[in-house]
Amino acid sequence: MSVSIFDLFKVGLGPSSSHTYGPMVCAARFAAALQGQPVASLTVTLYGSLASTGRGHATDRAVTLGLCGKMPDGISPDEAGILWQTINARKQLRLAGGEEIPFDPDSHILFVEKALDAHPNGMLFVARSEDGQTLQEACWFSVGGGFVLTREELESGQPTQEQTSVPLPFSSAEELLSLCNQHQLTIAGVMRRNEEAARAPEAVDEGVDAIWNAMETCMERGCRVRGELPGGLQVQRRAPHLFDKWQSAPESGDTLLPVDWLSLCAIAVNEENAAGGRVVTAPTNGAAGVIPAVISFCKQYDAGFNATKIRDFLLTAAAVGVLYKRNASVSAAEVGCQGEIGVASSMAAAGLAAVWGGSVLQIANAAEIAMEHHLGMTCDPVAGLVQVPCIERNAMGAVKAVSAARLALRNEGAQRVSLDQVIATMYQTGQDMKDKYKETSQGGLAVNVVYC
Repeated sequence: MSVSIFDLFKVGLGPSSSHTYGPMVCAARFAAALQGQPVASLTVTLYGSLASTGRGHATDRAVTLGLCGKMPDGISPDEAGILWQTINARKQLRLAGGEEIPFDPDSHILFVEKALDAHPNGMLFVARSEDGQTLQEACWFSVGGGFVLTREELESGQPTQEQTSVPLPFSSAEELLSLCNQHQLTIAGVMRRNEEAARAPEAVDEGVDAIWNAMETCMERGCRVRGELPGGLQVQRRAPHLFDKWQSAPESGDTLLPVDWLSLCAIAVNEENAAGGRVVTAPTNGAAGVIPAVISFCKQYDAGFNATKIRDFLLTAAAVGVLYKRNASVSAAEVGCQGEIGVASSMAAAGLAAVWGGSVLQIANAAEIAMEHHLGMTCDPVAGLVQVPCIERNAMGAVKAVSAARLALRNEGAQRVSLDQVIATMYQTGQDMKDKYKETSQGGLAVNVVYC
C-alpha cells in the first residue's frame, strides 16, 4: 500500500474529481513551472471525455483557475466564481508567477473529442513566447478521483506520488487479509500502521477527523440550501425538502425512515457537488455522497457510534479504495459509473461491516457484494452535468452498501466470489464497455432524455 487515505479523500470543489479537481491541479503545476519564462500566450487542449463533458463538468473553469495558481483545496466556491467571471470579462489571466497574459477561455481552451491513446482524460498545455516559439509543453492525464499523472508517469507505470514506503504493503485483498491474520490486526489497523509511517498517530486521527468534518459540513449545507442547480437542466435541489419531511415524520411511524435518511444525506452531498460546492472525493466527486451518507446513518441510528468508529470506518473504506485504485480504476471515463458509485458503495459496505463487528473475511465479503451488484453500470450524464442520474445514484449506492454489509455479516460460509475477483471483473467489464457509456454523454440517458 502506497496510496494514503489522504490521497483518496481530498477536499475540493465540485462537480467532478476527474474533470474539475484533476485538471485544476495539472494546470497549477504547469503554471508553476513557467515562472521566470517570457510567456506571451497559453493554450490548453482537452481530449476525450474531458472534451465531451468538459463544459458541463466545469473543466474549462478548472484549468483557468489552475493557471492562476489556484488549487482545489485552497479556493472557496465564491472566490472561484468571481475569478472565473473576471477572467471571462477582461480576457486577461494572471499566471501563478504574477505575469498577466491575454487569455480568453472560449478561444484558448480547445475541445477535441477524440481521446489520446494513454487515457480518456488527457490534456495538453502549451506556453509560447511573443514570437510564437514554444517555451514549454506538457501532457497530463486526470485518471480519476483527483489523481493526475504526466504522460511519462502513466506510460512508465511509476507515478511519483505513490512511492511512499510503508511497513505493511499490500496489492490485493488476499495480501491484505493475510497481513491482518499474520499481525492480528483489523483492516483499519493495517491501514493505520501504514499511515503512521508518515505521520504521528495524533496527526492521523486529526487528519481523518478533518475528512469527516468536511463531509458532514457538506451534508449540512446540502440540507439547508434551496433553489435550482446550475447548468440549464432546471433540476431543483431536493435534499432540504426531504430533510423537512424526515423531521416532521412521527417518531413511531414509518419504519423506513432510516432509508429516507440515507437517501437525503447522499443527495444533499451531491447536490452541493453539482453546484460546485466543497466536497470530499470519496473516492470521486461524482460518488461523494455514498460514504458520508452511510456514516451519518450510523451516527443517527446507532447509539454506540463514536469518533473512534468513524475513524475505523474511513480507514477500512480507504483500504478497499486502495485496491480499486491499484488494480482497476475509479475513473468513469475509463470504466463507467461502476468505477465511481460502485467503488464508493463497496468501500462504504466494508467500512460499515467493520464498525458492526464483522471479521476481516466478512468485511471483504461486504465490499465484494456491493460491487458485484454495480457491475456494468454506465456513466451517461444528461447534458454532461453531474446531476441526472448521478445525484440519485449516490442514494442507491448508499442503500446497497447497507444491504451488502448486512448480508455479509449473516454469511458464515465461504465466499463464492472473492473481492479480488470482483475487482478484476469490474475492470474487465469497463474495458469491454463502449466509449459512449463512459462519461461522454453520447449514449444511454444522455441521448434519450430531452432537455432544453
